[in-house]
Amino acid sequence: MANIISDETIAHVGILAQLELSEEEREQARADMSRMLACIDKMGELDTTGVEPMSHVFPVQNVFREDVVTNGDMREQMLLNAPEEKDGMFVAPRTFE
Repeated sequence: MANIISDETIAHVGILAQLELSEEEREQARADMSRMLACIDKMGELDTTGVEPMSHVFPVQNVFREDVVTNGDMREQMLLNAPEEKDGMFVAPRTFE
């Protein structure tokens, strides 16, 4: 893969990123992109025979648990803290008319 970044490529990336780049910034972006492509080329040289593809570096497991009620209905205890309650619910002052 050739590491040649054209002016059109820099202009297109600038448009996609909604950036207005000065000439100096375009040259810096060109150098940065060339270094990134060089790294990708270097990784392409590695022998990955026998290496299993992965989607994440760390082992990823589903961390969700079953949604089970463990503390039961404590409505009466919670309503003891309410300054005022009506029909089993907290009464709060109106926030708008």
